[in-house]
Amino acid sequence: MDFFLKHKTVLLRSLGAVMLLVGFGVHFWVTPKEGLSANQKAAANVARMEAKVRGGGSSSSESQKKDDSKFLDELKNTQEKQMQYLTIIAMIVGVGFLGYSFMPKKD
Repeated sequence: MDFFLKHKTVLLRSLGAVMLLVGFGVHFWVTPKEGLSANQKAAANVARMEAKVRGGGSSSSESQKKDDSKFLDELKNTQEKQMQYLTIIAMIVGVGFLGYSFMPKKD
């Protein structure tokens, strides 16, 4: 306990820096890149081939797949929002720790 009180400033600054790094890391890790990835291109090719094999007819299974894609799109949007909130919270906490560590102490 005495160690934490003795090195409180260093610990707060370190924790603040780590939180800022985590925030920026998550932000740049999650940010979508320009263009299509190899997996997305392969998925598009498979979908095109399946559509070609199926032909022009519509069936109940296609309507079910459309419903699933709406659900998956909604899930992806929700996950993107959660990652944005995580990034914002990590950065705010990091700035808070850093700001508090630089405040003059009253003795």
